Amino acid sequence: MKTETRNEHFEPPSIIGTILRKLHIDIPLFIALFLAAILSFIILYSTGGQEIAMLYRQAARVGLAFFLMTLLAHVHPYQLKRYSAILFSLGVLLLLAVLIMGQIGKGAQRWLELGFFRFQPSEMIKLTTPMIVAWYLADSPLPPKPRQLFVATLFILIPTLLIAKQPDLGTALLVASSGGGVLFFAGLSWQLMLFSVAILAALAPIIWHFMHDYQRDRVLTFLNPEADPLGRGYHIIQSKIAIGSGGIYGKGWLGSTQSELDFLPESSTDFIFAVFAEEFGLLGCLGLLTLYLIIIARCLYIAAQAHDTYCRLLASSLAFTFFVYVFVNIGMVIGVLPVVGVPLPLISYGGTSIVTLLSGFGILMSIHTHKKRLSR
Repeated sequence: MKTETRNEHFEPPSIIGTILRKLHIDIPLFIALFLAAILSFIILYSTGGQEIAMLYRQAARVGLAFFLMTLLAHVHPYQLKRYSAILFSLGVLLLLAVLIMGQIGKGAQRWLELGFFRFQPSEMIKLTTPMIVAWYLADSPLPPKPRQLFVATLFILIPTLLIAKQPDLGTALLVASSGGGVLFFAGLSWQLMLFSVAILAALAPIIWHFMHDYQRDRVLTFLNPEADPLGRGYHIIQSKIAIGSGGIYGKGWLGSTQSELDFLPESSTDFIFAVFAEEFGLLGCLGLLTLYLIIIARCLYIAAQAHDTYCRLLASSLAFTFFVYVFVNIGMVIGVLPVVGVPLPLISYGGTSIVTLLSGFGILMSIHTHKKRLSR
């Protein structure tokens, strides 16, 4: 009786797939991120007045971000866990340095001048906050006990308040959500979450008292943008006009009149979703949201497959933070949330946001690819 020859081991593997696997790159996640980067260049060409130099600058930033993602994908999760406390402490010290000798730009003190470049420590904190909370909770029984919750909350509050002091409420919100995401996936009870919301609601008058005038204006504009249509409410009203004028199919690429005629401010950064909706319509927006959903689903899959508690909590939090990015930006552009200066992830023009995001995805890829090697 002849033995059948098994041929599956002799099928030539994809060269690109082999290279990506050797680089510790998760192929499904990389493809989704690469598609988002291409989509970003397409819409930035339109919002930037068809300026090629702008695309070159963005390409350099995206290239750096993908390079850092690849480097972090090589770092073993055990090393990330080992240095979580050190990296978090360094980030907090840098935030304190910003308050003491940081550079001021556009009314905010957020940067450190390091000679040949400026560094924004709050971007680093977006990653180190979930790392320290996951590190603290990883070796304890879950859900966390009250004492553990208290310490973990301090880890979240310290950088959040330091960033809010700069002031940068958008980044403070993202840092708080990244740490809060770890607590949520650690099994925080719904009763405690509702109690926390009630406490924040009770503290609203105190928070209002300490807010800057422009921050109060943003809240009032959110509640009634038509009260000052040519002043504080101008941005959000023009954004709604752009989104509504796109209809179902959109006006076509390069067809955004709101951006082209300069009615829509910050069209390449915070309000780029409005331009996208005007040019590609409801169907285009659904396609973009589907791409975001694929990225989030892949991140949650990686979290579910993680080999220990630290990796599982960290990966879940990074996926949750990405979701908050999307939710807050689109929410403020369509007028259901106050404008807080959060860019549309992977699409908006700029370097700091995409570098931080892809660094987080590099950590996710490290968790997944090293888990595969450990399971062999």
